[in-house]
Order: sequence, then structure tokens, then C-alpha cells
Amino acid sequence: MATSPWADDERLLAALKDAGQAAAAVPRELVEAGKAVFTWRDPDAELAALVYDSALDGGLASATRGGPRILIFNVADDHTIEVELGPDILVGQLLPPRPGTVERQLAGGETISAPIDDGGGFALRPAPAGTFRLRCVCDDLVLTTAWVTPDPA
Repeated sequence: MATSPWADDERLLAALKDAGQAAAAVPRELVEAGKAVFTWRDPDAELAALVYDSALDGGLASATRGGPRILIFNVADDHTIEVELGPDILVGQLLPPRPGTVERQLAGGETISAPIDDGGGFALRPAPAGTFRLRCVCDDLVLTTAWVTPDPA
């Protein structure tokens, strides 16, 4: 009869030590992204995919250096959320314009909200300090953006 490899306390402790070291080696951004996946609890929301990020646009990097980061999210060519991410504020516009509420959600769970005006415009202070997403609610429309890391580098 074979004995369990965990019957030996020294082998068990060594395996637990190895597991702890492996977990500590995982990048913080990857852990935050993994946790963020489990915070999506609104199956009725349409996911707005990131289609443009000025921080990743090598051709415009020198022209936009020092200015706000531009993000554009799109839902099946029906709705667009355009965002400017500055050092102190996040401003954006929902297109086509419609009033409602926008909520900025951080990966850690913190949220702040603001109204979306009749022109589709909104502003949130302060600018997010960590991984975030936006959730726009307008009557029967709910849009949730993909998660964004403020510093993609």
C-alpha cells in the first residue's frame, strides 16, 4: 500500500513554502486583473471594448506627451464612450448623447458616481489611482467598459 506524499511533515512544509514563494512572484497588476474579473456582476450590461488608447499609440506619443490620456470604448458600433484621463480628473462623453449616471469602479471595490448630462458629458474627480472601469446607466441602457490600468507601461 502506497503512502501519501503528505504523510511526511517536512515534505508538506516544503511544498507549502514553494507555493507561497510562487504566489509572491505573481505581478501585482495580474492579481488585480484576476480579482477584477470576479467583480463583474451585471449580466445585463453591455461590455464596451477598448478600441483606442493614446498611451499605446506610438505614432502620437510625442504629440500627446504631457496631455491627457485618451481612451475610446465601443459597443458594437452602437455606442461609444470617449474618455480623457488627466492627472486630477476623468472627463468623458457618451455617444450618442443621453443623460444618466456614470460610475467609476476601482478594482479594489471603491466607487464614485456622477451625472451624465443631456449632451452625454460627465466628469469624475479624482482621477483613478488604480485599475478602473466605467459603468454608464441611462434608462434601459447599461454599458460597462473593459478594465483600464492608469499607467499601461
